Amino acid sequence: MSDTRSSAATPPLPWLIIIAGSLIALLSFGPRSAMGFFQLPMLADTGWDRTTFGLAMAIQNLFWGLGQPFFGAIADKYGTWKVLALSSLLYAGGMIVMSVAPTPGWFYIGGGVLIGLGVASASFGIVLAAFARNVEPGQRSIAFGIGTAAGSAGMFVFAPLGQGLIDAYGWQEALLWMAAMMFIIPFLAIPLRGNSSSGSQSALQYKQSIGEALQEALGHKSYVLLVAGFFVCGFQVAFITAHFPAYLRDIGIESSFAVLSLALIGFFNIIGSLASGFIGQRYSKPMALVWIYLGRSVAVTAFLLLPQTGTSVVIFAIVMGLLWLSTVPPTNALVAIMFGTGHLGMLGGLVFFSHQLGSFLGVWLGGYLYDIFGTYDPVWWLGVALGIFAAIVHWPIREQAVERPELAAAE
Repeated sequence: MSDTRSSAATPPLPWLIIIAGSLIALLSFGPRSAMGFFQLPMLADTGWDRTTFGLAMAIQNLFWGLGQPFFGAIADKYGTWKVLALSSLLYAGGMIVMSVAPTPGWFYIGGGVLIGLGVASASFGIVLAAFARNVEPGQRSIAFGIGTAAGSAGMFVFAPLGQGLIDAYGWQEALLWMAAMMFIIPFLAIPLRGNSSSGSQSALQYKQSIGEALQEALGHKSYVLLVAGFFVCGFQVAFITAHFPAYLRDIGIESSFAVLSLALIGFFNIIGSLASGFIGQRYSKPMALVWIYLGRSVAVTAFLLLPQTGTSVVIFAIVMGLLWLSTVPPTNALVAIMFGTGHLGMLGGLVFFSHQLGSFLGVWLGGYLYDIFGTYDPVWWLGVALGIFAAIVHWPIREQAVERPELAAAE
């Protein structure tokens, strides 16, 4: 009953900010989620092996993770718009370099370092921190769900768009078309301008230096467990994004199912992210994460053990789509609950750095172990085991603000 009464006095969501941020999430998440479609045509033209492609995508994920807390801290202090404007240059530059890379080294710089930094400076951590500053605490979970669903829509849109551009123009020109799209981001970012001292929630923030915020977070058990668990999310989704199209070809599934499966993951990802946002507003966020990770392990196990057909690929894509980025709203909401929004870009970015370490290993091991064993099965089963580990570490996480004795004494 108390929730009903409080919701009546809650101001409406800042829809201009949410729509603008959601479109940025769509544009930033879309191209990198379509990278898997570039693997086979690129390798056919260059003569490189899958380890080379896997390492480039692993570097991309690593620099996405390395850049996230750095760009988050810059956005917290100097403003979100400046970081998002920089992202368009890094992202577009990376795709241009990738399109003309004459050697694996240049491919690692463009497709790895630059695109990774471009995604880091425009992805969920930056956008959701801006949401948190302008949304009431009780509405953050659903706002985060909307933003995450928009990123999911990017996967849904860019899976067929990326393959269509490759079919029409070749993989190199397709990258140039997507690079041009990144220059829309600075214009969309205008409503998100401002830093951690602005927004409707600025008066509620606990003032800390960056060092104090990091020390507090890294000494907090629930935050450390959240960091450890999010590593698994990165491992699982990055491996599938980069290697699933090639995996389906290896097991004799028609190539059209690769496009369909990633599009389905993107579409049902929208539903899963929105549902996760709603569920996180009403029920335990740590337990929601426990069930999401267990669900992923069950889905992969069933997909590997049951007969693999076009139908099973579709079913797997739908189930994984529902569980894909549904981890993001409760994870970011937990960080905001624990520490507030003053350093949310940085602290959320640090959690995401763990995610991207997992992504690095998932993408790189996918290519490396394939070249050794001729199959992706070892990485699939490692992902199953890690999903169980993630469920275990999320179980004891406490959904409450960190204790600050100095504030209690002042009261």
